[in-house]
Amino acid sequence: METELKYGIPSREKADAIWEEAFVSPYSDNSTAEKVVMKAVYFDTEDRILSKNNVAVRVRAEGDISFATLKWGGKAENGLHERGEINIPVSGEEIFIQPPVDMFKESEDGRRLMDLIGDRRLVNLLETRFLRRRIKVHYNESIMEMAIDTGSIITDAGTAPILEMELELYLGETEDLIALGDLIREKYGLEPENTSKLARGLAMLSLEDNR
Repeated sequence: METELKYGIPSREKADAIWEEAFVSPYSDNSTAEKVVMKAVYFDTEDRILSKNNVAVRVRAEGDISFATLKWGGKAENGLHERGEINIPVSGEEIFIQPPVDMFKESEDGRRLMDLIGDRRLVNLLETRFLRRRIKVHYNESIMEMAIDTGSIITDAGTAPILEMELELYLGETEDLIALGDLIREKYGLEPENTSKLARGLAMLSLEDNR
């Protein structure tokens, strides 16, 4: 299960300010700070059976390491996103072009994905490319990661900017996540973001389909 808060950032200057001030925050573990270039490809079938069933398949390069991710279900309210998630390490360029449908077969949810897709094949739906600046934070008894993402969503219908902060719960209580999120939101004047990068890209493609 993935639990995270997501906030839109109004400008790159504000994004830089949040990152710089993280280093003087009493909650941050400065030894964990890093910058990682990320490229993600989201897949679906030609008839978008995954999108219709609130399922997402993503392959993402995080620097020199790559992961395939399966997400399903979930909800988003006031910037709080909760959903099922499986991540597995992958390798090779082919995985970004034509990933195997059975790559999550070791899990029950992965086998359900195979049943949902059937004999269809996965195709490139959209991509994201962004710089992630991230650092671990400790609040009360909980451990989280704060990430600042700046980059672009890339679709056949055009591109859109990525400018957001994510606060993901690694260990502890959702109440701590919300409390720290409220502190950051109020300090920097951020707005909760209920729409994921994938959902934003899908909306762009939907507008293109309806033209």
